[in-house]
Amino acid sequence: MDSHACPKGHPSTEPDFCSECGAKIQAATQAAVPDAAPKPPETCPDCGIARAPDSGSFCEVCGHNFATGARGEIAITQPAVESPPVGWLAVITIDPSLREPDSPDPPAGVGPITIALDKPANLIGRRSDSRAIFPEIALNYDEAVSHRHALLQRRDDGALVLRDIGASNGTKLNGQDLEPLVDKPLRDGDEFTLGHWTRITIKAVT
Repeated sequence: MDSHACPKGHPSTEPDFCSECGAKIQAATQAAVPDAAPKPPETCPDCGIARAPDSGSFCEVCGHNFATGARGEIAITQPAVESPPVGWLAVITIDPSLREPDSPDPPAGVGPITIALDKPANLIGRRSDSRAIFPEIALNYDEAVSHRHALLQRRDDGALVLRDIGASNGTKLNGQDLEPLVDKPLRDGDEFTLGHWTRITIKAVT
């Protein structure tokens, strides 16, 4: 006759209740089913990146198909991350090709001059001691440049903008006339011209 284990240790001839003490033993006779062991993380055989179990059939990095073993079935495009510039430079040159028929001969031995735009606002113009005008970018050699000609401003997000502040002879950005008192965002390599023969190229420092 089969014997069943009583929770109190008595041998019992009954499967539900101990034949000696009457204790219920039905639950004790049921084998406990252990929890399934967690699946270990898998490693992609193509790119070596670890992936969580049950995260789909494809590697999120290289597109490897874990079910078929095929490579690159999904085109993964990573978003381009553009680092903001940590600084800006203004490179000043004399360009004789900018001169008008009535322009004087350009000065010799000027430029290129590189100026770091370290301040939040950088005035472009000609110096005037009597009027207390001291531009960060002083173009004293070019009489067609106004004393207060234009402004280069660095915004809080690091962007650089150019503003013509009502210059008599205007300013051109990449060959286009600037509207006075309107900010124009600048990018690395942008050029603007002013005066008789002055060209300023903007360089981003990353």
